[in-house]
Amino acid sequence: MTARGRPRTFDPDTALRQALDLFWERGYEGTSLNDLAQVTGIASASIYACFGSKADLFRQVMELYGTTSGAPPRHALSQHPTARAAIHAMLRATADQITRADAPHYCMLILAAPTGAAENHAVREFLADIRRSQFAEIRDRLVRGVAAGDLAVSDASLDAITRYYTTLVQGLSVQARDGASRSELEAVIACAMTAWDALTSC
Repeated sequence: MTARGRPRTFDPDTALRQALDLFWERGYEGTSLNDLAQVTGIASASIYACFGSKADLFRQVMELYGTTSGAPPRHALSQHPTARAAIHAMLRATADQITRADAPHYCMLILAAPTGAAENHAVREFLADIRRSQFAEIRDRLVRGVAAGDLAVSDASLDAITRYYTTLVQGLSVQARDGASRSELEAVIACAMTAWDALTSC
């Protein structure tokens, strides 16, 4: 059976990358379908046909973000032999990503849609779910440290330490957006790692 309709005249992968750049620069609510059409060179109707709604497109953008700019901190968290080294590497990888010269100086996961119109509640919850999974990944790494014997803390302390370093990751993004340099973020990270011994002695 012969397929109907016009064949696509654009590359969806390229369009998704262009949409990522725009959402990253302007945030979710600051980006309109007309903006997306202008940047990608694709008619709004074709955007809907290929990606779904603006919210659907944003979800796909965040998936791409997670496998590109969002990946180094996660990899750092999993590729070091001790919990302390893993946390330190994760923080440094985060600082590297949010101060890159070729991208906006903040994490999309933290600042793409922190507040906004009531009708965008589902998008904010989508991002909150990803942030909660970030908390879970950090906690899992600390649990591995306990199991390996390089970390000895109570369950209550484990949750508090996890929340502390998750909060620090998010705070680094806000600081970078507001102009903090890579070296200034490194000083914050050094302070956070100085606190490790006190936090893990509970």
